[in-house]
Amino acid sequence: MIRLESEVRISSRFAIPKRDDLAADGRWSSCGAQMFLDSGDGLVFKGTGGPWYVETTNSYHLDRKAARALVERAVSSYKDRTGEAPRELFIHGKARFDSEEWGGFVSAAPRTTNVVGVRIRHAEDLRVYRPGDMALLRGLAYQRDERTAFLWAQGFIPRLWTYPGREVPKGLLVDICLGRAEMRTVLKDVLALTKLNYNACAYRDGEPVTLKFADAVGEILTAGPVTGAPLPFRLYI
Repeated sequence: MIRLESEVRISSRFAIPKRDDLAADGRWSSCGAQMFLDSGDGLVFKGTGGPWYVETTNSYHLDRKAARALVERAVSSYKDRTGEAPRELFIHGKARFDSEEWGGFVSAAPRTTNVVGVRIRHAEDLRVYRPGDMALLRGLAYQRDERTAFLWAQGFIPRLWTYPGREVPKGLLVDICLGRAEMRTVLKDVLALTKLNYNACAYRDGEPVTLKFADAVGEILTAGPVTGAPLPFRLYI
């Protein structure tokens, strides 16, 4: 077990397909992206719509063109803000990316940018206990191998001297499924992203904001047209 500190630069974005219940085609979805920078600021982009929902697997996969367009917008916005291309681009999702989707992401990124695909989901079949009455420490991680680790984003918080929860904390299963990165860096980013709930000032969300607010942002993107420049993430929550 290792204990992580969450002071970390974040250079990540997350594609968020959302099923459009108003469309005639039940497979139709709108896609967007959240991009979070090392400053903690976030931007939301809207992409296009398409038949990306697969009912049998309850999953979404963008085609190559849509995936490329999202990353191009994110990289362009990053360059406008910083004057240079991002050195690393971490893409978070709950499912593994398929070849078409990943090919679009990588083709849109500059050659100097390291693109990494990270799958994050709750480890439903694992619970860890510690001696005594207190829950496991928040920020603990267990690295199973170079590409897989468990992270506890909920748990006992020494600064508060309590565990603000009711059940045994669930860990997150974090997989580096595509690309290469240091697992410790990925875990620090995920932990830091659990502290970006501006709306509730939550200190210990169990999921990173890239996943937790994907559905909420998707509801807004599918409710009406979003035009103009990328909007600050804080306006969505």
